[in-house]
Amino acid sequence: MINAAGLEEVGIDGGGIFREFLSELLKTAFDPHRGFFMITTDNKLYPNPGAAKIVEDFREHYYFIGRILGKALYENLLVEVPLADFFLSKLVSKYSDVDINQLASLDPVLHRNLLSLKAFDGDVSELGLDFTVVCEELGETRVVELKPNGNNISVSNHNRMEYIHLMADYKLNRQIRPQCLAFREGLQNVIPTEWLSIFSNKELQLLISGAEHSICVEDLKCHTKYGGNYTADHPTIKIFWQVIESFTDIQKRQFLKFVTSCSRPPLLGFRVRCSANKENVVHYEVATERELRHLGETG
Repeated sequence: MINAAGLEEVGIDGGGIFREFLSELLKTAFDPHRGFFMITTDNKLYPNPGAAKIVEDFREHYYFIGRILGKALYENLLVEVPLADFFLSKLVSKYSDVDINQLASLDPVLHRNLLSLKAFDGDVSELGLDFTVVCEELGETRVVELKPNGNNISVSNHNRMEYIHLMADYKLNRQIRPQCLAFREGLQNVIPTEWLSIFSNKELQLLISGAEHSICVEDLKCHTKYGGNYTADHPTIKIFWQVIESFTDIQKRQFLKFVTSCSRPPLLGFRVRCSANKENVVHYEVATERELRHLGETG
């Protein structure tokens, strides 16, 4: 780890520094401004179809990101990475492709339009559609054929179902297949496929980011370890918990993020943070007065 000045960060890594590193690395990797992921209308993440225009070795990038997410899962590290449902389905399924039933989680407008086309009782050929799709990637527009010679094939009542499924398949699978396959391969390099397949897409999201339920301060108190001469009955500690309990839900989440690098509580409660496995233990310590004075002298 390095600080803002580019110098090596001083610290003894008892697990916390490495966990923070993973958390910040994933936060950066999934940042839509970096270009490797895009966001849906409900602010969920999925691979950018135009990633190949950003870097030539984009597959290696997705493989690496998949491995890092797998490492976070393996270490029981929650990260605030909301993935689109259709993308999650690709990760837990035996096969990477998904069908039109997942399209609403990517593009609800297109999904509604395709369903309307299916139910249209007029002459579909009058709509002027053909077997092509217009794609915009990093400011460039191009026309892609959904099938060979698709530019010269009109959509009619007879072939509209084929058009609907080809359009959904292109949006959900074809245009991001290399990205998804590389990401899956990286993730499955750490978490075996047979483990992932036992979860639904929503369950996998819970494992990645945790639940959005309120933070139980009492649970946190029960699994807090005090440093120095402090105990749970010390007046300073009592005041500390009174302040925490007076926080709003947002403030409690901000406090938890400061302590654990994630604003959501562990899925199985804070006892998981104080596991008997010392390699993964995270202690919540209150510094002694002498330690605080020393910090002020060296800061």
